[in-house]
Amino acid sequence: MSNNLYITATESKSGKSAVVLGMMQLLLRDVRKVAFFRPIINNLKQETRDHDINLILTHFGLDIPYEDTYAYSLHEARELINHGQHATLLDNILNKYKKLADNYDFVLCEGTDFLGKDAAFEFDLNADIAANLGCPVVVVANGQGKGTEEIISSTQLTIDSLEEKGLDIVSAVINRADVASVNAEQIIGSLLCKTRCTNPLCVYVIPEEPTLGKPTMNDVKKWLKGTVLYGHGRLDTLVDDYLIAAMQIGNFLDYVNTGSLIITPGDRSDIIIATLATRLSNAYPDISGIVLTGGLEPAPNVHRLIEGWTGVPVPILLVKEHTYLTTQILNDLYGKIDPENDRKINTALGVFERHVDTAEIARRVIGRKSSKVTPKMFEFNLIEKAKRNKMRIVLPEGTDERILRAAEILDRRGVAEIILLGDADEVGKRISELGLDLGDVQIMQPNLSPKFNQYVEAYYEFRKAKGISMEQARDAMSDPTYFGTMMVKMDDADGMVSGAINTTAHTIRPAFEFIKTKPAASIVSSVFLMCLKDRVLVFGDCAVNPNPSSEQLAEIAINSAETARIFGVEPRIAMLSYSTGSSGKGADVEKVIEATRIAKERAPELLLEGPLQYDAAIDESVAATKLPNSQVAGKATVFIFPDLNTGNNTYKAVQRAANAVAIGPVLQGLNKPVNDLSRGCTVPDIVNTVAITAIQAQAEKGLL
Repeated sequence: MSNNLYITATESKSGKSAVVLGMMQLLLRDVRKVAFFRPIINNLKQETRDHDINLILTHFGLDIPYEDTYAYSLHEARELINHGQHATLLDNILNKYKKLADNYDFVLCEGTDFLGKDAAFEFDLNADIAANLGCPVVVVANGQGKGTEEIISSTQLTIDSLEEKGLDIVSAVINRADVASVNAEQIIGSLLCKTRCTNPLCVYVIPEEPTLGKPTMNDVKKWLKGTVLYGHGRLDTLVDDYLIAAMQIGNFLDYVNTGSLIITPGDRSDIIIATLATRLSNAYPDISGIVLTGGLEPAPNVHRLIEGWTGVPVPILLVKEHTYLTTQILNDLYGKIDPENDRKINTALGVFERHVDTAEIARRVIGRKSSKVTPKMFEFNLIEKAKRNKMRIVLPEGTDERILRAAEILDRRGVAEIILLGDADEVGKRISELGLDLGDVQIMQPNLSPKFNQYVEAYYEFRKAKGISMEQARDAMSDPTYFGTMMVKMDDADGMVSGAINTTAHTIRPAFEFIKTKPAASIVSSVFLMCLKDRVLVFGDCAVNPNPSSEQLAEIAINSAETARIFGVEPRIAMLSYSTGSSGKGADVEKVIEATRIAKERAPELLLEGPLQYDAAIDESVAATKLPNSQVAGKATVFIFPDLNTGNNTYKAVQRAANAVAIGPVLQGLNKPVNDLSRGCTVPDIVNTVAITAIQAQAEKGLL
């Protein structure tokens, strides 16, 4: 095993960027510090960064100076070789590489894009570089438009050629294959064993994913150097085809298809208005956008008409070129995965993870897993763990944009089976307005559900002792939050996440009413998973209980330890106070002392210490002075705060001061998982919370 890997294509447009994305994510799950290096990039234009370097550095937040991530442009490399300086080229590439290798645990290298005129030159260049860097190789072969035998013969020829140069081939990825017409099993079986292999080759066939190759409206804007007149927030819409609108409206409308980009001169007000009307009509398919040519803006009264719409439904671009030239330019456009396009990134990652055995690849290429855990590693492992046994998670706020965007990501990544609640027409309208593709996501309108009356009756039975009427039960079940909670109660969903729009009280109240707490729990509490630079800590309770008693504090500690285990954190519990050991006195200290005694009595197997001050709990040098020989002091992973005031302020202080990622609150103590979002939550927050809820549901079912 080594601490590096070289990914090389065999020809242009092989989808190598998507494979590199997947490999980088795989590495960051297990390796703390990963660098990215492209020995040869396409050009050295000062105004633009290399596409793939920018994608990887931006999406994964890698703090590597851009100038350290490449050595030469393809043109420079060719010139050096033509002038007999091949050795100089390799020496300088190796020096650049070593600078990264000396400071990082692993270096992922990516080869050239085969966009030059001499594919044989690039092939040999990549092989020489990989050999000199001592990198094992992943070969990405382009399966687009090829049959089974052609894929096998061309890929085998590539493997043989690389082996002759002394390279260790770890894997062959046949990308962009038409799985409907090729025999994936035959391809894999034919390529598994190489003549000199010590281990069978890892071979994977990844099907063509059309959305990755399609340009977005943002690609069109960049390609044409266009100006956005309307629809700035819809530039991630995918373009399926181009439609030049030169006919009268009655004829033009017959040619409108889903994803059409309408290209028309800016003075064709009739086409502009008719096109926007199709986007607002259920009788016509959803177009992707409009390009107005000739530098002609719509007439002022047409501008006023468009601005009067509440949210222009599609992007409208203005370009200088005339219609014919604009179309000619667009014919050379192909889609790329840009760092700002989360939809394409998550689609690429989802396809990679579904068709590549990431665990096997990791075993082959990662020499040693890191004992440290970064926030990225923790978040990636959350997703992986959730995916192993997909749970049904209901999201009752189905019209919120953040929820819908998160649902699309969760669906594309295969994290969970998502159920959206809300008025079906309104949810569908929002999905259409946002240009989302929710695939297998289920949309359910509570009052139209076949189980609505069953839920009403169940709620009435649960709450009739509290004096509610059947009509009140019907009103409650019409509320998506109550309906979603009842889905969890009745095993029609495995967990619920809410709070992007609703208050915490409204999110949790139904769970208190009929999901109830576990038999051994008297209260519901919470923890935050605090992802620091090199480890994950568990803070409880920082969100629910203002002033817990000693008994409740003990229960919070025990539940927090179990939550820590579920998420892979070995629990060493510090019961926090302003006193360490017997150094302080007072009622607040006595509460923690009593809580510690109760917790040890109820769960003697736990490593638990208290009272402890925060510095003594987290810092081994302080612990050595204040509480030597403790199994917890200086090594604590679970921190139990004496009250909400202390806990809430501390988690926020650590979050800001240590630049930590705070995931939560994660509710604990309920019979089934329900979790609350902040109303200021982001899309990644929602994705993480759904993954957490899914993992909790797995734990409840004994699937971890």
